Amino acid sequence: MDEEYDVIVLGTGLKECILSGLLSVEGLKVLHMDRNDYYGGASTSLNLIQLWKRFRGDDKPNEKLGLSKEYNVDMIPKFMMANGGLVRVLIHTNVTKYLHFKAVDGSFVYNKGKIYKVPATDVEALKSPLMGLFEKRRARKFFIYVQDYDESDPKSHEGLDLSKVTAKQLITKYGLEDDTIDFIGHALALHFDDSYLDEPALDFVKRMKLYAESLARFQGGSPYIYPLYGLGELPQAFARLSAVYGGTYMLNKPECKVEFDGDGKAYGVTSEGETARCKKVVCDPSYLPNKVQKIGRVARAVCIMSHPIPNTNDSHSAQVILPQKQLGRKSDMYLFCCSYAHNVAPKGKFIAFVSTEAETDNPEVELKPGIDLLGPVDEIFYETYDRFIPTNTNEIDNCFISTSYDGSTHFESTVTDVLAMYSKITGKALDLSVDLSAASAAAEE
Repeated sequence: MDEEYDVIVLGTGLKECILSGLLSVEGLKVLHMDRNDYYGGASTSLNLIQLWKRFRGDDKPNEKLGLSKEYNVDMIPKFMMANGGLVRVLIHTNVTKYLHFKAVDGSFVYNKGKIYKVPATDVEALKSPLMGLFEKRRARKFFIYVQDYDESDPKSHEGLDLSKVTAKQLITKYGLEDDTIDFIGHALALHFDDSYLDEPALDFVKRMKLYAESLARFQGGSPYIYPLYGLGELPQAFARLSAVYGGTYMLNKPECKVEFDGDGKAYGVTSEGETARCKKVVCDPSYLPNKVQKIGRVARAVCIMSHPIPNTNDSHSAQVILPQKQLGRKSDMYLFCCSYAHNVAPKGKFIAFVSTEAETDNPEVELKPGIDLLGPVDEIFYETYDRFIPTNTNEIDNCFISTSYDGSTHFESTVTDVLAMYSKITGKALDLSVDLSAASAAAEE
């Protein structure tokens, strides 16, 4: 291999595939390799036989579960915010033409032992059984402030500078109760813990606005969308995009060893005795284990069921967020459910996940509050995986390593990581001011 590439990407996880697509569109010469013979890396989708092999070894699935090939079970399940970063990237790169989306039926929050729909607008606040009468009025006023807030129009700020005022100070102004703050902060603004309360309120308000605008987009029961046939479609769509722009793909390449020169700079990747040369290497943590640090673990249960999650209005697809405080934990727990409506299981079957940042070594016990909300399950699998962050300096070693996926069931943090990596690699910010209506047709199907 005498050719030199601008970038060699290792691993076909979602982040790596988005980056190879974006970098190819940017005009860089990209070689994309994976030691596996399938797309998706840690974020792959499995059929029933693959799922059994991964969790149960040589056991065979029960025939009552239906055909193996009708299952597409995402190992890192996440929904996309309809107006969020990932959808903007999909439109920016025109990858939407390879994918079909369907809106997700419901967005819920757990409060005092029960599941409630997440109210996102002043109208919904007045209807929500989450709050008493007086609290509803206070919440409505707060929602109206957020809906009307416009960064470029000081009249809408009501004298508050949200780059200085903290989220806590803003909420205090409206006199909201702790339980209300809990669902707004975690199920609407999608914060993982309560540290946001001491940060400037601007980000918090922007996150609430994103949720409300995404919700209005498809007039569905949630702000989320999800691809038909599951997330496994995404890496492949970006791989196609990369190929259209001249990117080269090689799956099933053993080892993929990154080569470094005397100064510690990466200059290529060796597989099967051949070295492809490059200026930069992009990869997931598994390819450069000595340049990453473990920062936590995610505990997850994968369940196959024959019914929707109870108390979610029979939603065929739904997210339920269990805020940390409600469970006496340090971080939130998430339920994710989708079904044959998104072509990820045979008719009548539902796939549900319970995930959280692990705080113990016992996922069965730790995930119980979420699993108890699912009702009867046909099958359940448990797993725990480590989360890593890069510890290297890009300028010194030319290596750009993605962060492991967190336990959340939405994509906002994933996209933040990808965009930061893109800027480091290219020295440019990606312009995501796109025409969002470009994705709507597919989502309506």
